[in-house]
Amino acid sequence: MQIGQAAASGRRTGLRTAGRAFLVVGILALAFNLRSMITGLPPVFPELQSVLHISAATLAVLAAVPVLCFGVFSGSGAPLSRRYGEERVLCAALLLIVAGLLLRSLVPSALLFPGTIVAGGGIALMNVLLPSLVKRRMPERAGLVIGLYLLALSAGAITASALAVPVFTAAGGGLTASRLILGLWAGPAVIAVVIWLPQLRFRTMPEGGQARQVGALAMRRHALAWQVTLFMGLQSLAYYAALSWFPTMFRDRGVSAAYAGTLLALMNLGNAVTALAVAVLAQRARDQRWLAVMSVAVSGIGLAGAGFAPTGLAPAFMLLLGLGQGACLALGIYYTMARAPDPVAAASLSSFAQGAGYLIASTGPLVIGLLHTVTGGWSASVSVLLGVGVLQLITGWLAGRALTVPIG
Repeated sequence: MQIGQAAASGRRTGLRTAGRAFLVVGILALAFNLRSMITGLPPVFPELQSVLHISAATLAVLAAVPVLCFGVFSGSGAPLSRRYGEERVLCAALLLIVAGLLLRSLVPSALLFPGTIVAGGGIALMNVLLPSLVKRRMPERAGLVIGLYLLALSAGAITASALAVPVFTAAGGGLTASRLILGLWAGPAVIAVVIWLPQLRFRTMPEGGQARQVGALAMRRHALAWQVTLFMGLQSLAYYAALSWFPTMFRDRGVSAAYAGTLLALMNLGNAVTALAVAVLAQRARDQRWLAVMSVAVSGIGLAGAGFAPTGLAPAFMLLLGLGQGACLALGIYYTMARAPDPVAAASLSSFAQGAGYLIASTGPLVIGLLHTVTGGWSASVSVLLGVGVLQLITGWLAGRALTVPIG
């Protein structure tokens, strides 16, 4: 009898372990698709502008649209998950990415912006729900899994930025190459859908009563929620502004298109290095204030060097910038979990922080692009981003205190 019970217990333990492994692999597959559609375009922005016959202002708007979508659609994540379950909404979000990328690839003249909006909406849902899902289904490993999730996110960003110019060139340039670049990352999203299918048998959601009591809008009454939101928004503003325009900045200084794409990949490599480490450190620390100070300081040094130092030093400073950005991103995501008293509040805080935060962040690519168009140079743009870093330092310190939003 005891032998049979031990065997049954062993089988149950094995099944639980396999189930957790499938969940982690699924999360990593989803995370790989969170930035690739965005980072795959800036290295070839000048070529897209020429082939698609769009103005510099339109290009600036295109750079801002995905981040704006993150803000507009993030609020839909929590109510949709309460109705259908997080796993099913995440699968639907992947399908939106596939559909949006294919639409803008097939008819870029008419569907460039609609397709980007559809795909951006899918990413917005994933941005909100993935950290929430981790806290619900793997709370004891939340820091590690969030770190791995950010590592996969960075891997997608690195791959897309590094391959953009070689793929565009290999496709011969012109309209065919542009269509390929615009829709290329629908392929990995389809693979992620297949990997995620086993999770559809689950239906993770908050309990009805709690969910009704803690809405994302309720967070706006709390100063701590705003501190988390501003830190999230400001770090994203700086990241997406650099992501969108630094390849063009380096090309204006005489760097080749391929090398500019490599520098962007190097920045995202820095993101990957610190995203995992800082997520784990944040969970072990009593509070995260000094982690925030060091992360913002490293990011600021890298930003100043990338913007004002000779291009020969660009690899070192872009890597440094990426290290700081990855650390700030890890902290921003971690704050949405750690500053909430329970998973229900975490979902609402994540929705609020990413909704309002990404609306703030969407101004970055737009303002920096338009500022460059007006001034004809990059000094003013980089100086504005350094000013944003000061505000980010203040909000990161406040959000890093060992407190939780007083819900209830």
